[in-house]
Amino acid sequence: MTQWLQSLEGTPAGHDLALLLAVGAAVLHALFGALQKGRHDPWISRAAIDLSYALIAAPFALFVVPWPEPHLWPLFAGVFVIHGIYKMFQAMAYARGAYTVVYPVVRGTGPLVTVAFAGAVFGEHFAPGQWLGVGLLSGGILGLAAWNLAHVTAQRDTMLPALGFAALTGVMVAAYTTWDAWGIRATADPFTFLAWFFLIDGVLIPTLFARRLAALRGADIVAVARRGVFGALVAFASFGAVMLATRLDKVGEAAVLRETSTVFAALIGWWVLGEKTGRVPVMLMAVIAAGAVLVEVMG
Repeated sequence: MTQWLQSLEGTPAGHDLALLLAVGAAVLHALFGALQKGRHDPWISRAAIDLSYALIAAPFALFVVPWPEPHLWPLFAGVFVIHGIYKMFQAMAYARGAYTVVYPVVRGTGPLVTVAFAGAVFGEHFAPGQWLGVGLLSGGILGLAAWNLAHVTAQRDTMLPALGFAALTGVMVAAYTTWDAWGIRATADPFTFLAWFFLIDGVLIPTLFARRLAALRGADIVAVARRGVFGALVAFASFGAVMLATRLDKVGEAAVLRETSTVFAALIGWWVLGEKTGRVPVMLMAVIAAGAVLVEVMG
C-alpha cells in the first residue's frame, strides 16, 4: 500500500484521493470533537481516547512498520509539544462553552492561518478564486459561531474565556496541520510516521490525568473505556486520512476541506447533543459548503 500511495503523490489521481480523504476526515473529525463534549469531563474523555490509541498503535510502531529514520525524532518531539498545547486549549474551551459555539470558532480560525503557514513552509499558493472560497468558508464558520453565541443559554457565564481558548486552539490546529504534513512527507513510509505519531501523541494527556482515570468506578469505567476505544478508532481514520491527504496533495487545500467538519458538527450538536438549530445556521452551513467547493474547483 505504501508503494501505491507513493505512486499517486502529485498526480491527478492523488489529488482526487486527497479530496476524498479530506472530506471523510471532516465527517469523522466532527464526531471526534463531539466525543469530548458528552456526559464526562472532557479531560477524562480525551485521556481515555489518547490512552486507547497509544496502546493500539504501540505494536504497529514497534513491530510492524519500518523503524523511523533518525531525522524524524526531532519532528516527533515537535508533535508531542504542539499537539499537547492544542489539546490543553481544546479541553479548556470545551469545558467552558457550548459545543456548537466553541467548535466553529476553532475550525474557523484554522484555515486562513494554515494556508498562510503552507505558503511559507511548502511554497503553496492559492488562486484568487480559492481565496474567495477560504473567505466564505471561514466567514460562514465564524458566522455560525456568532449566531449560536447569540442564542445558546448554556454556560453563558464562561463563554468569553471559552471563545478565547477556542481561538487559540484554532491557531494550534494550523500549527499541527503544517507540522504533521512536514513530518509525514519527511519519511519514506507514511505509515511509519502515522504509527509513531499516535504512540507519541497518546502519552501526555493520560499521564497528566492518570489519577482522574484511576478514580473512576463501576459503570463510569466501562463508559469511559468504550468512549476511549471508539474515539481511538475515529482518530485513526480522521487524523490518518487528513495527514495522508497532505502528503498526496496540497496541505492548504486538505486543511480547508477538512473544515467542512463544522457542518457535520452542527448536525451532531443538534441531533446527538440536543442543541437547537434554525434557518440561519442552515444558510451559514450552505455558505461554508460553497466556500469549500470554490477552493476545490478554482484550484
